[in-house]
Amino acid sequence: MSRTGRGPRVTAWVLAATGTVLAVSSILVIGSNYGSARVNSDAMTPTYSSGDLVFLEKIDAGEIQRGDVVFYRTANRYQGMPVLQRVIGLGGDRVRQGPGGPVTVNGEPLAEPYVKDGDPSGTTVAYDVVVPEGRLFLLGDHRANSNDSRYFLTERSGSVAATAVRARALDSRTGLLLWAAAGLLGLLAAVGGLAAGVVSWARRRAGRQMTG
Repeated sequence: MSRTGRGPRVTAWVLAATGTVLAVSSILVIGSNYGSARVNSDAMTPTYSSGDLVFLEKIDAGEIQRGDVVFYRTANRYQGMPVLQRVIGLGGDRVRQGPGGPVTVNGEPLAEPYVKDGDPSGTTVAYDVVVPEGRLFLLGDHRANSNDSRYFLTERSGSVAATAVRARALDSRTGLLLWAAAGLLGLLAAVGGLAAGVVSWARRRAGRQMTG
């Protein structure tokens, strides 16, 4: 009876241990690579509206790409509060816009289907800047209601240091959901394995008492 019960007991404890490792690993990955923030303005409508919960992926400066919606904080703007804006230009890019016209990057008109009401300008502010290396030119999607790089042109062409970026908004939550599902699966496996192990141990003990 001891040999017969040993296999299920070992399987149960292995399942519990494996599930615990998977659950803990998933929690650590989610905690270190993902986050969320609540939008507190309409500067990014229609993409994100005030009150929306945005899921974020933590990234390094070297991972930033044009078109990314990034979450950043800089001490000399917005009273040090974090903001969400879209990357239009990277270091070395020439970003230009005339009154009422499209934004151009390195001479090419920028396709911007995400801007509110299809209006890439929103104001009469005109600019023609070259983004310094290691910095970003950022705009909101609601151009008529966004206090972005256009209004800080005297400060290094309105740019922000790429190192100020903490995360970017997730276009797809697939990766996050997969890790969450893995964590839930691990938790269920750990609980199931532990329960099975305890039941097996209790039965073995009861069997010993009966034979004793």
